[in-house]
Parts: sequence; structure tokens; C-alpha cells
Amino acid sequence: MRAVAILLTVGLTWAQAPYETSIRPSVVQHEISVNRGSAALWQSLRKLQTRASLLMVTAHPDDEDGGMLAYESRGQGARVSLLTLNRGEGGANVMSPDYFDALGLVRTMELLQAGRYYGVDQFWTSVVDYGFSKTKAESIGKWTHDRVLSDVVKVVREVRPLVITSVFVGGPSDGHGNHQTAGAMAQEVFRAAGDPKMFPEQIQAGLRPWSPVKDYARVPFGRRGGSELAANVRIPAGTYDPVLGYSYVQVAREGLGLQKSQNGGGAMPKAGEVSSAYHRFGATIEAKDTEEGFFEGIDVTLGGIATLAKGGDAAFLKAGLARVNTAVEDSIAKFSAVKPELVAPSLAAGLKATVALIEAVEKSGLDADSKYNVLHELRIKQVQFNNALAQALGLTVYGTVAPEKEPDPMYAMFMGDPDTMRMAIPGQTFGVNVRVVNPSTTPVTLERLSVEAYEQKQNWMVSKVAGGSTGTISGNKPVDAKFSVKVPGDASYTRTYFSRPDLEQPFYNMDDSRWTNQPLAPYPLAAWAEFRYEGVPIRIGQVVQTVKRENGFGPVFEPLAVGPAVGVAIEPRAGVVPLEAKTFPVKVTVHSNVKGPAKGAVRLELPEGWKSEPAVGEFQTAAEGQDQSVTFAVTPAQLSRKAYQITATAEYGGKRYQEGYQLTGYAGLRPYFLYHPATYKTSGVDVKMAPDLKVAYVMGSGDDVPASLEHLGVKVTSLSASDVVSGELSRFDVILLGVRAYAARPELSVSNNRLLEFVKQGGVLIVQYNTPEFDHNFGPFPYEMGRNPEEVTDEASKVEILKPEHELFAWPNKITAKDFEGWVEERGSKWMKSWDSKYEALLETHDADQPPQKGGLLYAKYGKGVYIYNAYAFYRQLPEGVDGAYRIFANMLSLAKNPKIR
Repeated sequence: MRAVAILLTVGLTWAQAPYETSIRPSVVQHEISVNRGSAALWQSLRKLQTRASLLMVTAHPDDEDGGMLAYESRGQGARVSLLTLNRGEGGANVMSPDYFDALGLVRTMELLQAGRYYGVDQFWTSVVDYGFSKTKAESIGKWTHDRVLSDVVKVVREVRPLVITSVFVGGPSDGHGNHQTAGAMAQEVFRAAGDPKMFPEQIQAGLRPWSPVKDYARVPFGRRGGSELAANVRIPAGTYDPVLGYSYVQVAREGLGLQKSQNGGGAMPKAGEVSSAYHRFGATIEAKDTEEGFFEGIDVTLGGIATLAKGGDAAFLKAGLARVNTAVEDSIAKFSAVKPELVAPSLAAGLKATVALIEAVEKSGLDADSKYNVLHELRIKQVQFNNALAQALGLTVYGTVAPEKEPDPMYAMFMGDPDTMRMAIPGQTFGVNVRVVNPSTTPVTLERLSVEAYEQKQNWMVSKVAGGSTGTISGNKPVDAKFSVKVPGDASYTRTYFSRPDLEQPFYNMDDSRWTNQPLAPYPLAAWAEFRYEGVPIRIGQVVQTVKRENGFGPVFEPLAVGPAVGVAIEPRAGVVPLEAKTFPVKVTVHSNVKGPAKGAVRLELPEGWKSEPAVGEFQTAAEGQDQSVTFAVTPAQLSRKAYQITATAEYGGKRYQEGYQLTGYAGLRPYFLYHPATYKTSGVDVKMAPDLKVAYVMGSGDDVPASLEHLGVKVTSLSASDVVSGELSRFDVILLGVRAYAARPELSVSNNRLLEFVKQGGVLIVQYNTPEFDHNFGPFPYEMGRNPEEVTDEASKVEILKPEHELFAWPNKITAKDFEGWVEERGSKWMKSWDSKYEALLETHDADQPPQKGGLLYAKYGKGVYIYNAYAFYRQLPEGVDGAYRIFANMLSLAKNPKIR
């Protein structure tokens, strides 16, 4: 029992994760258990003894074979990277109302969280998930071949893996067109990355060609077919690791379960044998038909680094690598889970030998390519030694924004750190508390404790104001220091380094090319501790954290970000103005990050001749984090059927602000910041609505439809679970069910008869897009959706109105095929497969090479009312201000008072 207790105590300390390949500050306050203590050290030792390296190429977050990645990274010690083509912007979201680029950030954060379990470095390309794609040709047509391949080649040349893998084979068995493209690119880059004629601008920028040795893709399984591909390798992902306490696939699935936006979260499998079969598509060496692993036949020992030296005398290199390897082997032999510091002397010797070898290579007569390749491997070993030493000694550094008032130590012991500010603003001065601990009894010299701007263009002013004595530390006695930090007046905001002008552009522009292919731009501030042990330096860091208390989570730590003093948002960002409108409202919300009261003015920049009341509004907030809204009544002049733009401006402290940010994510997921200009894009549209409609909305997984309906003068009442179960529904004319409502709102299935009774008594019920959770005949008459419902992905697909004179298309707006022009991203999702004859199919559309799809808008009269199932993506069109979508939706709502059926 005592040994177990000691192991657990050691496990509570951490430095950098064992899979890191550069010395950079940890983004998290607390590492997951498999990335800290003796478990992390054991993995680092495995990595130090091999040069095995692997890159997996996938299409979207959650496509990856996490079990294989964890097995190779954590079990075999390979350096493993994951390249994901896009961020999943076109997917579904059951966790938050974030869609499109905001959803891309949610899924990026989810995959980064999952990647901590897989044990991988992560990269992305510049292309965007524009929605469900059915063919590789469609994906390549949207993205262009060279845009994708260039990014993939660049990452391969940076990572320089021995093996390329993909979940996908590049053919129809992959299903999704994006998947096929990922598989095809994985095979093409195998040859292209080593060709200096391919993307020579990358060579001119300092990269060098790189030729991987082998190329694999996972053998298609299940419904995807493709069984004609032989399995050359089977990766035993179900192998149990007694140090980690789980099998590798279990560790991976714990991470995959954190990718919740698409399905609410997955499950960890039971212990037992699990394997992943891979087919070999290419090799530059002779390889057997059946292999024991990806690296069979490749010299992946430390000595194998010498094979990268193609010119000049490499004898010194082999001798130096032998010295490094001796230190690694000695470290492994001395490893003790309960006394991890025993390996520190051997690790220090290995680090000395590695640094000496790096210097020797730099001064050697090896040719330029050999130097580049060898130094790439040795510098990674240098990082791995640094991290292994920190793990062996349990060295820890914390950096936290200082609270306004330091807490009572007894309170802090039980309740944790108090709340701090969470967003720094340009020109602000604040404090940062830093703590360093060496929990081992092995003395280490603390040489420097600092807080530094991390990868920022501007000069931050930092000074130590208390504590932080350097010298020998040991025995779990902390060293505390406090720093004063002043943010530059022109500091860059914490935001994505990429953006696009509109949803129709299927790729991002690089606003800051320094971070191309990285997950996100770095957070701005980090605490660093520099040590010396037996003559070698050790450096560890942590991004400075903020603290907030959340019910159910307790203290939540998030990286400090930089943002504007005031953010400005206009709600919504796109819409329509009916031609008959005399005035319409525009709501501007000012969000204050000022540390105290803030007061300023808000005004609108309007098209020529338009006016607003008030002409100038005011905002006044009392504290950081507060919002204040100003609603303007806008009077248009000579409104016509064309596009207009309104811009909101807030004035504070002598500066003008015209953008704000959306905080993406959900509880338990680290948020990020998606900036939007404070502009309202609108257009005049000939749209009419039945008067005085009483409309209720049951929000599903989240959408902006209720806010969009305000453009039509409709004030929507949101229904709670108790409203659905026992409220008086007859007071409404129309009830709208939000997207994926039957998946997100369990009260709907148990109260479905109440909804049908509402229709029977004369109400209109409109069921928007739902997933197969809806496939239980919840309608008034039978229907079948099927396990894999049809999608119509081409937003420009021709739509045929099957019954042009139907009441839904006749009043109050005459609907024609023109109303289906200008749609964005997709036509819709989850078409019905079959339905009772009492339903009327009103529209037909389909993608190229797809059978006609008539199950996207089903209309049924039931009792005195109307029931509609709608798979068309109005929830994407209305927030984007698509004119025709508003006209069609207005007619659906107006059915409650349509004279033809009343």
C-alpha cells in the first residue's frame, strides 16, 4: 500500500507532456494522469530510445484512429503527429449553438483535448469543411488540389515522419468526399514531399524535401466495404499498459469521448483484444506481405539517426549516438516508479552528450541535407531529455493572474484560487503569481524565474516585485514570486490567425502566416522556470492562467487572453428588411473588458438617407464582463431589393471599436474567441407575414432561427421542458421545433402526443431537421427516415416545386424556383426515405448522381391543423440573410392563418 501511495503522490506533479517535441509552455493548469509523474517519465524513456516517427492524415476532427495513435506514441515511443485537413465547420452540434467557423473552433478545441490522450502533435491545413461532400471530385473542386497538397507537403517536410498513415484509402469506400481526399493526399504526399520541384517556395523558405519510408491506410471495414485490400499490419491497440492502467485504445477512447459536439460523447470500450488493420500502399524499402508493425525493416534505433548522414565522415556521429544511447539504456535500467529521481543522473549525462553531438554536427563536414536531417532528430532528443529530467525530478511551475485581493491561506487550501480577471486589455497593468516546486529530495538549482510575452510582436513590460529567490531548491518547498505586467497599448488580440470573408469561401486566408498549419496562435503570456542539474539546463513553462468558479466544476483555469477594452456586436449579423417596413430594430451590444466602470457612445453608420433613433446611443457598465445593449429604430429611405450594410461603432477612451468576439464552446471545454466585425448585412426583400402570429420555439441543439424571425416582426416564445410537458400549448398558433430537437430534448418524445393534439386542435407544428432519433413515427402518420438518411449537399441543386399551387407556396408570398437561389452550404439533411400517403411531398431536389429526393418537405393535414417535417437547411439560411428562405419560412408560419385552409 505504501508503494502505491508514493506512486500516486509522485503522479500529482507534472511538467511538459511526454509527446512534446519543442520546449513550449503548457497550456493547461493540470495535465491528465497519463501525462504526468512516473507514467509520463516511463513514456519519455521509451521515446528517447527510438527515432520512430509517424504522421496520420485525416479529414475532420474525430476521424482519427486514436487507439493506433496512442499505441504508437505511448506504447512504442514513436513521435506521432496528426494532420487534420479541416476543422469540421460543416458538422452538427449537440452541445452549443456554435455553427460554421464557430463550430470549427469548438471541434478544434475538442480535438486538442482528445490529442492529449492520443499523445500527438497536431496540425491543420487551410481548407474548410463546407458541409457534407459525396465525392472526392467535389472536395477537390471546392478546395483545389494544390492548395490541399501544398499544406500536407509542408507539414510532412516540417515533421519529417518515417511513416505516413491515414484512416482513409482515397476511394468510394471512404464514404465522405472529404475522407476520400484525405486518403488520396496521404498517398500522394508520400512521393511529393521528397520532390524538390514540388512547391519550391517551401524550399526557398527554409524547409527541405523529405521522403517517408512507408505509407499505410486503414483497411475499410463495416459498411464501407473495401475488403479486397490486404491487411499488411495489425496494430494491437487493445494492449494493456500496466503503467497507464488502461489499454491504449481505452486511453484513446477517453479522449475521443471528449469530442462531444457531434454526438454528445462516446464511450470507453471494455478491456480486451482490439486491433486496427492497415494496408501498405507504398514503401521505399523491401517489405514483407505481413509485418509486425509499421517500422519493421526500418532502423529506428538511436543509432539509426546516423543513416540520415549521406555525405562526409559520419564516424563521429555513430560514436556520439552510442554515448547518447548508453545514457538512455542506463536510465531505463534504473527506472523506478516510486523513486523516479534515480534516473536523473543518467538523463543528465544523455542530455550533455546530445548537446555535444549537436555542436559537433553543426561544425562537421556533413553536407547541408545531412546536417538538416540529423539536427532535426537530435534537437527533438534534446527536448525529450529536458522533459524527462523535469518529469524525473517532478519539477513544476505555475503562473496565475493575481487576484485583486490575495485570499486567506486556509480558504485557498480548501476552496482553491479565487476568481481573477479573464481578459487583459491593451495598456492594462496587472499582477502574476508564479510558484516553482521541486518535490524530490534531489537538489536542483533554480537559476531564473520569469514571466515573458510568448511569441508576441509587441514588447510587454514585466518586472518582478516580490519573492522568487534563486538557488538550490528541493524537498517540496515552494518558491513563490509576484510579477507586474503591463500590456502594450498596441497588443495583438488573442484570436484565430485565419479568417474568411464569407461562408462560401471553402478555405481560410492566413492573417498571420507565422502560425500556418498550427492549431491556433499562441496565448500571449507564460511563466518560465530555468534550472540547472549536474551541469545541464532544464526549462519548463506554463501559459499564465486565469481562474473562475463554475458550479459543478469548482475553480476552472483558462489561459489569459488579450482582447479589446470594449467589444461591439450587432444582432444578428445578417437578415432582411421587408419592403413594406417603415422602421426596423437594430440591436447593438457592447461588452466591457474594462477593469471598472466604463462609459461611452454608440452610433450606426447607415446607408445614405437612412436615419436612426436615437442618432447616438450611450452605454454605461459598472464592471468587467458586463454587457449593455442599445436598440436603434432604423428608418430606411427608398428601400429596394438590393444589399445594404450597417456598421456599429462604440467610442470609449478616445478610441473607436467596430468588432467584437463570440466566446465559443460549452462548459468543460476550453473556450476560444471568434471575432466578427460589427456589421449588419441586410437586403430589401418582398416578404409578407400573416399578422399577429403567436409562435413558440423548442430549441434543439442550438440555432439562430428565433433571432432571425424578428426580421419578420415575429416575437418567438421559447418553451421550457415543463412548458412542453404540462404547459398550455393552445395559446400559440405555431410551434417550431429546433434542429435535432428530438435528440437534445428528451421531453419531446414523452410528450409527443401533446404536440399532435396541438395540431389536431388547429395548430401548425413545424419539425426542422432531425437525426435518426426522430425515426420512431412521432408524426401523425407513419414514416421512415432510415439509419443513414439522405443529404443534399449542393446548395445550388435544382429544386422542383412539385405542387406549385399548393397553399404553402401561394400565400402570403408566391413562391417560385427563384426563392431557392443564393442558398449557402447545403440544401439540407436527413431526408425521409418513405412516408404514408397522407403526407404530401411538396419539393424535390438531389445532388448529381443521386436519386430524386422528395422527402425533404412533407406536409400533412391532421385534424384542424398542419404538421410539417422539413429537412431543408433554413437554420443555416436565415442567419445568413438568404432572401428566398425568409419568404418560404414566412409562408410556413403563416399557414396558421392561411385563408385557403382556415
